[in-house]
Amino acid sequence: MPMLYRLDAAAAAVGRAFGARVGDDPWAGGHVAPGQFAPVITAGREFIAGPRPAGRTLETRMIPRLWGVPPPPSVPDARPVLTVRNLSSPFWIGNLRNSEFRCLIPATAFMEWGKPSPKDGKRRQCWYACSDQPVFAMAAVWKDSEVPAFALLACEANAALRAEGRDTMPVILPPDAAMRDVWLYGGWDRAQALVQPYSSSLMAVRRVPED
Repeated sequence: MPMLYRLDAAAAAVGRAFGARVGDDPWAGGHVAPGQFAPVITAGREFIAGPRPAGRTLETRMIPRLWGVPPPPSVPDARPVLTVRNLSSPFWIGNLRNSEFRCLIPATAFMEWGKPSPKDGKRRQCWYACSDQPVFAMAAVWKDSEVPAFALLACEANAALRAEGRDTMPVILPPDAAMRDVWLYGGWDRAQALVQPYSSSLMAVRRVPED
């Protein structure tokens, strides 16, 4: 799973791409590492108590959240959790089944460590982007505990990432507003079907250093 990703688009452009209210989000573009705040697209119910009405009742909005959810109390000295790998984990299942806790993480590329360079034997950074959508959405969930944080969902790696020795990748949603709405508003039976590898044929990779 990525330890770094980029969102090379300003807040206003991201809001237009996802039909989200931006407010005064200051994001101007750049990279995001664990422990940093980043733009997150939510269904807009973070501060509303009580049962959620059926369907889309509020305006989608973009807010800053921290990448990395504090671990369960039973693991007090562990690092923040960056990814959701076990969809049946008691730590995550409530957030996954209740759609208001699902969110979208906009990105333009994500980085995975690849195989060593044939030139010098050093591991290379592999930056993956989607050729069919300049700004794409990674599926995620948010939690509010000590900090307002999020974690990315993981799935089995596609062929492009397996070629670099990776076994997982972030869940990337199709360039379809209806599919994004399923993740933000749909039942878990429908949303879970989106947890699958993105097609290798729709991805481009840039290796650093280049071959």
